[in-house]
Amino acid sequence: MRLRHALSVILGCVAFLSATNLRAQDMLQGVDLAQPAYSKAELTRADVEAALEQRGSGRKVDLSEKSLNGLDLSGLDLRGVNFRAARMNKTRLSGARLDDAILDQAWLIEADLTGASLIGAHAFASQMQRIRADGADFAHARLAGDLTGASARGANFSDADLSADMKNQSMGLMRAVLRSAAIEGARFRNANLASADLRFAKAARADFTNANLMGADAAGADLTGANWTGAKTEGLDLDSAQIDTDARAALSDAQNIDRARMK
Repeated sequence: MRLRHALSVILGCVAFLSATNLRAQDMLQGVDLAQPAYSKAELTRADVEAALEQRGSGRKVDLSEKSLNGLDLSGLDLRGVNFRAARMNKTRLSGARLDDAILDQAWLIEADLTGASLIGAHAFASQMQRIRADGADFAHARLAGDLTGASARGANFSDADLSADMKNQSMGLMRAVLRSAAIEGARFRNANLASADLRFAKAARADFTNANLMGADAAGADLTGANWTGAKTEGLDLDSAQIDTDARAALSDAQNIDRARMK
């Protein structure tokens, strides 16, 4: 009886922690995206351009907590701008320069980041579901946000940190979520993807050279044609994932490789 009770307690704790982690990163629950704060803009493109003109002498531009939904900010130089907790849903940022920008807790649902540069950007707990970021440059960025359903074909994530934040657990387990994302041909050279969520990702021909995928979940993902040279794959879950037959040796440390679908 004591053993059964102990097992019940352990299983209950695991279930609670799992639910907590899911709730922590799924901030969409209970949020009405139709309300003005998440669907309208309180500034115009001209207002943003005027703010950018004032950043002389190292002065930082602060657009934190602003509603910028749906604005066309494509091509702007937004390097180093503070967008913390800003609402930028469906905002057009194609070709924009967002290097070193702060995007922590920002809302970028269905934003257009096609060809944008986000080198060194910081996006923690950001909502980036269904963004369009084909060809975007996320090199050296810190991405611990939700990119479920994103399109980032050919994007550059080299040297980026998409791993779980194991030190700050006040919000639960925060890591990059690329579930069902289209990342064919994306580059993850030297990237940290430890414990990242890659379930059902379309990652054919992705380059994981020297990447850290320890403990990542790639169940159901298409990983055919991927480059695994030097990659750390201990604990990588490949349940039902599609992989090349000749990649088996490089993935010998992965979990559930016997349940992967060989191509």
